Amino acid sequence: MSKPAFTDLQDWLAALSQASVLIELGALLVCGVLAWLLARLVSKAFVERERNSIMFGRRIVDGVLFPALWLCLAYAARQLLVAGMPLALFKLAIPVLISLLVIRLGVKVLQAAFNDTPLIRLLERSISWIAWLAMVLWVSGLLPLLMEELDQISWKVGGATLSVRKIIEGTLTAGLVLIISLWISSAIEAKLLRSAKGGELSLRKAFSNAARALLMFVGLLLALSAVGIDLTALSVLGGAIGVGIGFGLQKLAANYVSGFVILTERSMRIGDSVQVDNFNGVITQINARYTVIRSLGGRESIVPNEMLITSRVESLSLADPKVWQSTSVSVAYDSDVDLVSRLLLQAAAAQERVLVDPGPSVVLMAFGADGLEFRLGYWIGDPENGSDNLRSLINLEILRLLRAHHIEIPFPQRVIHQRAVSAA
Repeated sequence: MSKPAFTDLQDWLAALSQASVLIELGALLVCGVLAWLLARLVSKAFVERERNSIMFGRRIVDGVLFPALWLCLAYAARQLLVAGMPLALFKLAIPVLISLLVIRLGVKVLQAAFNDTPLIRLLERSISWIAWLAMVLWVSGLLPLLMEELDQISWKVGGATLSVRKIIEGTLTAGLVLIISLWISSAIEAKLLRSAKGGELSLRKAFSNAARALLMFVGLLLALSAVGIDLTALSVLGGAIGVGIGFGLQKLAANYVSGFVILTERSMRIGDSVQVDNFNGVITQINARYTVIRSLGGRESIVPNEMLITSRVESLSLADPKVWQSTSVSVAYDSDVDLVSRLLLQAAAAQERVLVDPGPSVVLMAFGADGLEFRLGYWIGDPENGSDNLRSLINLEILRLLRAHHIEIPFPQRVIHQRAVSAA
């Protein structure tokens, strides 16, 4: 292990009192400006980058690239200056920049991979506190002493000897490996989904989910190996998981397989209007286990993918966006049938959403008990905008036209015959 930055407070004060500190400060500032300029030039090269990316952030200075470039330039400047003068400020700046890089990397990757939840915010604060605490301990010279003391606290587990130091180092290594795995998977997902549209969106979503699962699995294996766990012991666990999937997790496995089939064959796509189990809505998400369908009323239904494979699903937008709808009305028997037919067609033609080709049609359906029953049929080309609202507008227009032409809409009438009963 290399030497700490300073051994005591006197060395710290003596180092800061030297005139060369100003040169070091100027070199650090120049490295910071150069890092900012390089990050800005690189960000301009990526015109289509997302607004809050991991590398660039929102303002370049809050991304990962800026502290990484600053650290590299500062380390190069340190190697150039160390031969000509004693360094003091660089011994503090390098750990500070490393801590800043670790904090930015952990925070930005967690924000990109997961939603803003209380658990993620807790992890972000934990990463910040651990990084800054490690920097303070290293600069003060207490970190090597603390690690040597933790190395003395050990115990034997089976054939391996574990210590607190090994557990801490393995945990930090595992966390770093998992963060890098999340970073790579988030970059792949952003690259795949950036310009995807229509049918390509589902297929690219499937590949991004598979890439994330694979990278997380590899990262988990590396993390377990870093902690000191023998990976050969996982063969028994893998066999147990296989037996559990075969017997107790059949539905879960079927949902995952069904989700992969839906995403690869693209029988259903994000944005399609479907009807599943008497629930109408638009597909907003297709995940590995379930699909989210959002109705026009704002309700969301989480449908297992197995149901979409094994049951009948009515698609309203896969082959043809045109949808036929109808509304019914009854008029009195003495009404002019031709006039009623023209008024019904006029009510449908008054709505812009009703298609002209094919046009609306009127059919006399039956001779009802109370009046003549007509059905007005029409086609629309945008079912995603709703059907009940259009039917309501057409019914209101029918009611207005019938009243304007004094055509009666009959109401149910019943004749009651009362038999007279003679008095005793």
